[in-house]
Amino acid sequence: MTDAVIVGAAHAVPAPMDQRELWDGFFRDHYADDPLARRIWQSCGVRTRHGVANPVHDDVSSWGTGARMERYAAEALPLGKEAVGAALHDAGLGASDVGLFAVVSCTGYATPGIDILLARDLGMAQDVQRLVVGHMGCYAALPGLGAAADYVRARARPAVLLCLELTSLHVQPVTADRQMDQVVAHALFADAAAAVVLVPDGEGLAVADVAARTDVATSDHMTWDVTDLGFRMGLSPRVPGVLARHAAPVVSDLLDRHGLRLGDVAGWAVHPGGPAILEVVAAQLRLPPEALDASYGVLRDYGNWSSATVLLVLERLRNRASGEGIVALAFGPGLTLYAALLRQR
Repeated sequence: MTDAVIVGAAHAVPAPMDQRELWDGFFRDHYADDPLARRIWQSCGVRTRHGVANPVHDDVSSWGTGARMERYAAEALPLGKEAVGAALHDAGLGASDVGLFAVVSCTGYATPGIDILLARDLGMAQDVQRLVVGHMGCYAALPGLGAAADYVRARARPAVLLCLELTSLHVQPVTADRQMDQVVAHALFADAAAAVVLVPDGEGLAVADVAARTDVATSDHMTWDVTDLGFRMGLSPRVPGVLARHAAPVVSDLLDRHGLRLGDVAGWAVHPGGPAILEVVAAQLRLPPEALDASYGVLRDYGNWSSATVLLVLERLRNRASGEGIVALAFGPGLTLYAALLRQR
């Protein structure tokens, strides 16, 4: 059977934002210097992020959703074009070679969509097939990767997956009770575009399998609601406990299907939803301390890019994987866990 192999990867980010300056210049007053909000901010594991709207200079918290979507469309196109163009260059392909262009985002909508506009601006063929994966949240890169890999295997043509998130456009107005789930979201999330190119039977990381598990009994623990003032995160402190129940079984089931054990995995691309998430995954999978260095490094240097984050962790690990390759793991609303097995070839 034809393999679907990642042969190109790249990312693009807007202007940097220093975490301390964000607190001192905006969020400290936004949350009336609440001591708990300050502790959350200081313990989130982020030093630098990037955003198209830096609230220190560009406060969008009172904007309506329509204005935020107009800004999304304007800002998404140059970031997406840079990421996809660089990934195609890394793969040694042209835009006209692409058979499927898949775009993942949960932070903005436009019609014609950025998939159409980017395909036009990049010079993709008129008959390129397009797929949009919307509003699935932080785990969405992995079902997107699975769909792109299925296309490559079935059609023996290249595919591009782009994850593009502009979370800075969804800073929320402060409420009377200064809800702490909003503080967590505002402390962690950032903007970026990340792209990968898959081809049939190339040399790189082959997408061997994708697995999913959704705990519908805990569907209220993580939400991403469309409101009149942008998109609003709902985040329960019980999320790490749910992941603790499911992370090991999902990964073990995925590896068992390929005759592998945890010790056979050479690299771990775990979505850095926050320090507590990474700590739970490491504990449940009994990983050595250095196993999640790439994830912690992405969180420190870039923050949480929602769906795009796990692609950046994969990009960091891509040239270091050996043996049985990499397991990617991401989480989001549902509560949903997705895992992917990628094997070096």
